[in-house]
Amino acid sequence: MKQFEGYKYIDGGICAAQGFRASGVYCGIKRAMTPDGNESPLGNEKNDLALLVSDTECSTAAVYTQNKVKGAPILVMKEHLAATGGKAKAMIANSKNANTCNADGVEKAKAMCALAAQQLGIDEKLVMVMSTGVIGQILPIEPIEKAMPELCGKLSANGGREAALAIMTTDTFPKEVAVEFTLDGKTCHLGGMAKGSGMIHPNMATTLNCITTDAAISPEMLQKALSDVVKVTYNCLSVDGDQSTNDTCMVMASGMAGNAEITSDGADYDTFRQALYIVMMNMTRLLAKDGEGASKLLDCTVSGAADIDTAIIVAKSVICSPLFKCAMFGSDANWGRILCAVGYAPAEFDINKVDVTLASKAGSIDVCKDGSGIPFSEEIAKEILLEDEIQILISIGDGEGTATAWGCDLTYDYVKINGDYRS
Repeated sequence: MKQFEGYKYIDGGICAAQGFRASGVYCGIKRAMTPDGNESPLGNEKNDLALLVSDTECSTAAVYTQNKVKGAPILVMKEHLAATGGKAKAMIANSKNANTCNADGVEKAKAMCALAAQQLGIDEKLVMVMSTGVIGQILPIEPIEKAMPELCGKLSANGGREAALAIMTTDTFPKEVAVEFTLDGKTCHLGGMAKGSGMIHPNMATTLNCITTDAAISPEMLQKALSDVVKVTYNCLSVDGDQSTNDTCMVMASGMAGNAEITSDGADYDTFRQALYIVMMNMTRLLAKDGEGASKLLDCTVSGAADIDTAIIVAKSVICSPLFKCAMFGSDANWGRILCAVGYAPAEFDINKVDVTLASKAGSIDVCKDGSGIPFSEEIAKEILLEDEIQILISIGDGEGTATAWGCDLTYDYVKINGDYRS
């Protein structure tokens, strides 16, 4: 991971910050079945229910999917945060069922909050809720209710990994990042967990993300920081061009580090925002790397744009191109597909000033200059593109706007995974 001065990577994920405990259990929301149609024996089930709890009420901010079809948990989260004025104390999440497009969805999402609140002895409005999995199937509340005592009983400051495992669907590994930094002379921590492998497309579409910090910051400034950072991280991520219905990113700040509360712009806000950026940027990369069926992480950086918005638009246009993604899977330096995606990006720039370079740890090679192809070694290009992390460096002029978008290649396995997703 890229190093940033003044910030140190640490372990712990969502429990790296003071005052947070987490847990994860298997409750059987979608029971594994044997070939003869019976439930599989216990012992090899994966966690499907997660819980995060803070010792104190937290300033809380969130962003959600922009899909018109929204999962019931999103509706309930918005209602709860509005009722508490941006405060929360716990979050419960399940995988294997999105609780979306169901007539009883809101009822079930509220029931999850109520069950957790009753067990924890807190107001249910202080409980946030997230779900991920298959859309359009009724969420069974009974296994969640039955598992609640165990879920709460296992809460631990070392339980972040179990929670991260519980929110996974087609993910192949849990995504956790945390950093330590200083505010107002106090040591602070910020960490998160994320899940997402498919149905990922820009504009807050990385499914479930939960971030915690022990820094003291007001709900308003926390929301500002999250909205700012999501624009240049999660909103610049695409795996398959499909925007999910349940995408949620929530940040909880306990204030237990003891720094003076951040209530306005300034040096402390900038320091906090950078910590949030480091965690969210790294989780964005992990999500792209673990795209369904992916074999390569693609990192497209556009520079020389008139402004950051133009750079974002162009970078996202390239990273979303199916033809480009297929070329990267085949380690084919088909730069024409890159230029094509640059050309249909809805932004203003001079195509005759576009340069393209392909790079990886195996080296780099220029393939396009001033909007036209230049001679290059196909053999060297192939060696560069055989690596599992590829950088696409694009210059579109002499402006100061720079942005990065992240994605992955498009492989045969993506089709296999999504051909039988419900089974």
